[in-house]
Amino acid sequence: MRKKRVLLLSEGFGSGHTQAAYALAVGLKQLSPGIQTRVIELGKFLNPVLGPWIISAYRKTVSKQPKMVGLMYRSNYKKSFNRLTQLALHRMFYTQTSQVISQLKPDLIICTHPGPNAVVARLKRLGLDMPLYTLITDYDAHGSWVNKEVNRYLVSSPLVKERLIDKGITENRIEVTGIPVHPNFWHTYDKEEVREQFQLKNMPTVLIMGGGWGIMYEDNALEYMTKWRETTQLIYCVGSNEKMKEKMLSDPLFRHPNIRILSFTREVNKLMDVSDLLITKPGGMTCTEGMSKGIPMLFYEPIPGQEEENCEYFISNGFGEMLDSNDTVDRWFSLIHEPYASGQFREGLLTKRNLQYDPMSCPNAVLRLMQ
Repeated sequence: MRKKRVLLLSEGFGSGHTQAAYALAVGLKQLSPGIQTRVIELGKFLNPVLGPWIISAYRKTVSKQPKMVGLMYRSNYKKSFNRLTQLALHRMFYTQTSQVISQLKPDLIICTHPGPNAVVARLKRLGLDMPLYTLITDYDAHGSWVNKEVNRYLVSSPLVKERLIDKGITENRIEVTGIPVHPNFWHTYDKEEVREQFQLKNMPTVLIMGGGWGIMYEDNALEYMTKWRETTQLIYCVGSNEKMKEKMLSDPLFRHPNIRILSFTREVNKLMDVSDLLITKPGGMTCTEGMSKGIPMLFYEPIPGQEEENCEYFISNGFGEMLDSNDTVDRWFSLIHEPYASGQFREGLLTKRNLQYDPMSCPNAVLRLMQ
């Protein structure tokens, strides 16, 4: 009997959309080894020159003009892609999507980005007979995700479910599954082995991340944290930005035995296990990973739009706080130097996590729905 095939389509705007696709793919295979999965960043796959250029342009806009990104997000918040936009997307970027689907012959398509989601929805309207699931990778429901051809929405929270219902999606097409995290986040690693692997010390530790594209050198709060370097281990993750890493390493503020500056790593899960505090840009994926580990989070400089919504969700549910001043840094850095208080706080977060989030919920839901 032919193995079941799942095709997961994403785009590389940030890293959260594709991370969620891979997390779900690996989760599905761990729970059901016989299933076949394939993850594709569709625009890059079909347009290997134009695709990366568009993503690079978007990245520059996010870093240089975040208010413009927020304005675009809000101005189209209630709107799904209309038929003309779907047609334009298809002809400009996704003309061979139907051929990809025909060649791979999946039993199910799951989209983790609105672009491919809109294009597959259009193909279904034109006759494609295949289930389409949409995994929303933030804690908000922007109108661009909404298409009547979607068979099932997999969403992060009851709030997102309510917002989809407000946009006309019937309740029986929505399932609250949480955003899937990679199975590496499903269990805890031995701290001493992780410290030895990354050459870290056994001392209060703060992990500083900037989302999929790494941290920005110009963030004053990140510089201010170095005043704690004598008593606190600081791990800065700069992502794939090697120029940023070189710039930080050349700055005396960041040259210290208790400061580590790391490039892109696939083992953030281990670093979270040996850290007492996570400071991060509030991308939906990173925040969900932090929640899955029960690590307290401070959020800085959210991109207007979905990152603001992510912030609101995690702060209102007690998983984090906005980093809005140096006083916030000092208060939290002081807290992690009190082992009893810090330990009690993390235990409380793990209890909240167990009530609100199950990392296996999303892959289990997909397997159940496929049956």
